[in-house]
Amino acid sequence: MLSRLTLLTRRALLTTALAVPLAMGPLASDARAESVLRVIPHADLKNLDPIWTTAYISRNHGYMIYDTLFAMDENFKPQPQMVETWETSDDGLVWTFVLRDGLTFHDGAPVTGEDVVASLKRWGARDGMGQQLFGVVESLEAPDDKTVVMTLSEPFGLVLESIGKISSNVPFIMPKRVAETDPFEQITDYTGSGPFVFQADEWVPGSKVVYTKFEGYVPRDEPPSAASGGKVAKVDKVIWQYFPDNTTAMNALMAGEIDFFEQPAPDLAPIMASNPDITVEVNDPLGSIGFARFNHILPPFDDAAVRRAAIMAMKQEDYLAAAIGNPDYWKTCYSVYPCGTPLTNDVGSEVMATGDIEKAKAALAETGYDGTPVVIMHPTDIPVLSAFTLVTAEKLRKAGFNVKLEAMDWATLTSRRALRDPVGEGGWNIFHTWWIGADVIDPMAIAFSGNPDKGWFGWAADAELEEARTAFAQASTAEEKKALAEKVQERLWAIGASGELGQFFVPVAYRNNVKGLIKSPVQFFWNMSVE
Repeated sequence: MLSRLTLLTRRALLTTALAVPLAMGPLASDARAESVLRVIPHADLKNLDPIWTTAYISRNHGYMIYDTLFAMDENFKPQPQMVETWETSDDGLVWTFVLRDGLTFHDGAPVTGEDVVASLKRWGARDGMGQQLFGVVESLEAPDDKTVVMTLSEPFGLVLESIGKISSNVPFIMPKRVAETDPFEQITDYTGSGPFVFQADEWVPGSKVVYTKFEGYVPRDEPPSAASGGKVAKVDKVIWQYFPDNTTAMNALMAGEIDFFEQPAPDLAPIMASNPDITVEVNDPLGSIGFARFNHILPPFDDAAVRRAAIMAMKQEDYLAAAIGNPDYWKTCYSVYPCGTPLTNDVGSEVMATGDIEKAKAALAETGYDGTPVVIMHPTDIPVLSAFTLVTAEKLRKAGFNVKLEAMDWATLTSRRALRDPVGEGGWNIFHTWWIGADVIDPMAIAFSGNPDKGWFGWAADAELEEARTAFAQASTAEEKKALAEKVQERLWAIGASGELGQFFVPVAYRNNVKGLIKSPVQFFWNMSVE
């Protein structure tokens, strides 16, 4: 295995060797008269439906072309976005929302209450928080074009937080004809009402995505604050240019052919920071949480004891050192909620903190594991996830598992992880990902679902877990919420829902002529300009 020093040295040499303009075809020749923000996204955009998948690249695509009723500000408080006014009945059961003037879809049709109703229903069928909300929604109606009325069967303390959630799955508003698509099938019509328009005819999967400014978008007057406030498109066009190789991507940024690199490998940060024309900084205050997700419906991980044995082999320091490197960008965290946030606790976390191969081996032996192969999907184009995958493979082999790695790109993985088929017919046993801290800050996260029919990929099943999550949504005091959050965490560790691989902070890198970057756990491209 190559050492990190060797890798850095090789990358530095490549930087020198490639310090000439890269041949990038049409990207390099775009007329400067047209303001264009050139972006290296963190992944290839393959799935265009941000409700069908929780993949962050699809979420970011969603923010480009759709809008939301409410949106989280930098203090994680929901603020009105498409909504002009709203009111709640005294008993908290009836919520009335009135849309603001000037909302139109990219095809010129006005955004109506019926569009909102259909969109929220589809989102509520897939999203963890949405499922909890719709568990108490008695009716959702549009009495006129600009009004939506939500009637609950019982008070729900997180209505605005749910319909204003900042990350996957975001309750984006789509045209009714699109939102009526089966929530478990992908949409094929990408008409939105957000600040940018997706140019489907210019989309090159595996290479390029083009968005143009929506001239008909009417932003709010408030200044931007995370996902809320005025979404002012300050460039005519945003181009996402995907590079499967991080070193090539870095050289494109340093050569001035790219303006913004969303998620460079952390070990490249010192090289880019040494360039006086480039800024490298952490843009997400909560960071991200690494996940090793088990498939709960296929052997051998249909057995909680086997899952817990695997978790005992996972030592966070090893994952973070391999994937992130510089300890300034990571820390261990054995709470399922991000460390440093209000619900952080250590209930039941001993299994995750074990990090001992011999103890894992002993625990696995007690399960009677029969050598069933463990297929781990390996996304080779995402450096952090590739490193996580290789560490898991090594640790599980040492613990006694029969491990098989299957290499693929991230886009393929995000499609394949939706398959519930047996291994050999497309199925899988483990994949790795990360959640931004804002997504797993409380028990409402879909990552914590115990509902195998409506839950996240891997399909954990635990009625006691679901009962605690539902009670959390209905709790009225901070003390009750904290106790229920601990109960949820206890169940997650008890059933070995996922391995949690630590908390890390991946920087962004951009040329100094880029202005207007919004501090947020999610990367937004409105308010950004290129001078």
